[in-house]
Amino acid sequence: MAAGIGGGGESSAAASSTATATARPKAKKRRNDHLEPLVSLLAAATSAARSFLLRNDLNLLPSQALALESRVHSASSSLGSLASLLSLPPPPRPLPPPPPPPQDCWFRRFLSATHAADFDPRWTHFFRMSKPSFSLLLRLVSPSLQSALPSIPPDHALAAALYRLAHATPYKVVGRLFGLDSADACRSFFAVCRAINENLGDLLELYSNRERIIVGFGWILLPNCCGILGFGRFRVDGDWLGGNGCLLVQALVDSEGRFLDVSAGWPSSLRPDSILCRTPLFSAVEESRELLSGPNFVLSNGSSIPQYILGDACFPLLPWLLTPYNEENSFSSIEMEFNSVHSRAMGLVRRAFARVRARWELLSKPLKEEHVEFFPIVIFAGCLLHNFLMQCSEPVFDENGVGEWEEDQEVPAYEGEVNKFGQVVRDALAQHLSWVSLRD
Repeated sequence: MAAGIGGGGESSAAASSTATATARPKAKKRRNDHLEPLVSLLAAATSAARSFLLRNDLNLLPSQALALESRVHSASSSLGSLASLLSLPPPPRPLPPPPPPPQDCWFRRFLSATHAADFDPRWTHFFRMSKPSFSLLLRLVSPSLQSALPSIPPDHALAAALYRLAHATPYKVVGRLFGLDSADACRSFFAVCRAINENLGDLLELYSNRERIIVGFGWILLPNCCGILGFGRFRVDGDWLGGNGCLLVQALVDSEGRFLDVSAGWPSSLRPDSILCRTPLFSAVEESRELLSGPNFVLSNGSSIPQYILGDACFPLLPWLLTPYNEENSFSSIEMEFNSVHSRAMGLVRRAFARVRARWELLSKPLKEEHVEFFPIVIFAGCLLHNFLMQCSEPVFDENGVGEWEEDQEVPAYEGEVNKFGQVVRDALAQHLSWVSLRD
């Protein structure tokens, strides 16, 4: 009897449990039913935002278009997850636009919209240069691009590469905008960088127009100076160069911030003086005597100094490479004046790299480790484009804040032997600068 009673109780409990389990999903669904209209409204708003983007993509700034596209994609994914969590029917997800044929892609529509306007400001917004400058650059690199990319129109390839360089745009987005697939967008980017390096190299005027360089430095009271030598640093994403690793780019600039010589792609684990000795610049001065072999200049104090360049404290003091005084004892007024002039001159290197990063956003972000072999090509292309756009009188981009990370990196001072003749040249120039300062 007891067993019968117990069995009946268990059967009743099981039935009750089953009924509760069946009822719970219905109760949950009832609790969330009122959210379904809200989810539908959010889905409709997301779809409207995508439609707005597609209708106005020629008038939005790239930063606006890219940010809106990213947020629409994120909102659409989040709404799907929310509907699943609340056991609601999934909202209709706006499908991504199909890749347009090349003749209907964004870039073709942009060319049609700006056909009659040589100075439409959208050219600068999208490609960091005016239409006349783009056209000139296209004429210079077209032969190389036609050879390297026979199936891609040169104007598409160049515009796509500049767009990615200017806005750090993913290849998938670049491809959609310019009628390319992701692989062709990637191939075009590196082909354009190579074409720029091959065809714009004469804009490095150290070998071809040294007189202009010397005259320019004469205007800022640095007689017989042929350049300012320093380093730019470019962050690398990943652990290839360690936790705080970066690539070093040795660069020589003139009195206006043009690049005169660039040696890119050195790992930060190397000492700056070791990098210097491995560069063509060093060989051209120390071995072939092709550079800095012009006539001496007689200073106002009667001393004679050779052609020289000013270099950062991380370099050795040489007869042709004048670095700042770094004695531990207190500086004399003459040494202080030289270091002050030297510091202002080194700012030309920092400003040149900051302007490259400000114009080409891709170079202001950590470089992707998987493309390590292409880093020097891309950075060098950015420097040549800097010179090209200065030559075209294009306005500079605001570099404030762009080089903050670089300025936080300490430059190790050179600790090797001091060259005696280098000291003589530096002392003579320091006395001249002090005399000029007192006269003014």
